[in-house]
Amino acid sequence: MSETSSPMGVFERYLSVWIGLGIISGVALGWLFPSVFELIARLEFASVNLAVAVFIWLMIYPMMVNVDFASLKDVGRKPKGLCLTLVVNWLIKPFTMAGLGILFFEFLFAGLVDPQTAKEYIAGMILLGVAPCTAMVFVWSQLVKGDANYTLVQVSINDIIMVFAFEPIAALLLGITEIIVPWETLFLSVVLYVVTPLLAGYLTRRKLDKSSDHHEVAEFTEKVKPWSILGLLATVVLLFGFQAETILAKPLVIVLIAIPLLIQSYGIFAIAYGWAYLWKVPFNVAAPAALIGTSNFFELAVAVAISLFGLQSGAALATVVGVLVEVPVMLSLVALAIKTKPWFARFV
Repeated sequence: MSETSSPMGVFERYLSVWIGLGIISGVALGWLFPSVFELIARLEFASVNLAVAVFIWLMIYPMMVNVDFASLKDVGRKPKGLCLTLVVNWLIKPFTMAGLGILFFEFLFAGLVDPQTAKEYIAGMILLGVAPCTAMVFVWSQLVKGDANYTLVQVSINDIIMVFAFEPIAALLLGITEIIVPWETLFLSVVLYVVTPLLAGYLTRRKLDKSSDHHEVAEFTEKVKPWSILGLLATVVLLFGFQAETILAKPLVIVLIAIPLLIQSYGIFAIAYGWAYLWKVPFNVAAPAALIGTSNFFELAVAVAISLFGLQSGAALATVVGVLVEVPVMLSLVALAIKTKPWFARFV
């Protein structure tokens, strides 16, 4: 069993509470000290906000150390779960998210949002849809007692595909919505938030993982875990601080963005979980596969949205709402998966 299967700590167990406190703190601080957040917003290099970059790096890096590329040799084991995850992540999810964004903001909500802002909301939704989850996957897998080693295989394959597929798919879908995409910024974001931490995690793991029981990796990730937690909470505080005025002034907008995101999340889970059941995939593979397909790599989506459209943009707001929606939705799906576990009892 991998180190990712270690018992959950207080942070993971009460994740929704900490995220909720981070959101409330961010909005409150952004409203009370707008000049401070404006100053932080100006700390940019090549369209990338440095503060956000640092905190996202703190959050992602420890998770990347858990990615075991040696596990790729097991890619042929239980191929159904891997096939399910990859098809949902790369052939279904980005396109359904784009379709829902267009449906709601160009048609159903057309009279409630101006056209330019609507396009930015759609762009933010697309960036969420094309960024499959990497970091939080391990938490969801732990919660449903999934096959931890197989989860590592799924994450590893997803990360490799993301390096090559995120940019062209995002650019294609953003182009369809008639938004001009600066490819160099998108490429820089992929390198900064995927390739570099993935490489750093690989090199760290290679240096530490000299024993068959992975205890040195487990000890290291346990030591740096507080920094990952700090990175996550600080990122949430910053993001909601940047958008505090908009959130307080336009609460209806948050609801409008949340509606298609909720439909997307529950719809994708239904597709993936239902497919796994019909395909007779064992629960310890089926549940993580469906949760991986549903969850988003919101850290990357937020970072790219900020890089492409700016901190105060509708795209950035849409990805931040994605953070707001993600945790309670995923926890509800975890509960649903656990409740329906007996359905998969005969699949071994």
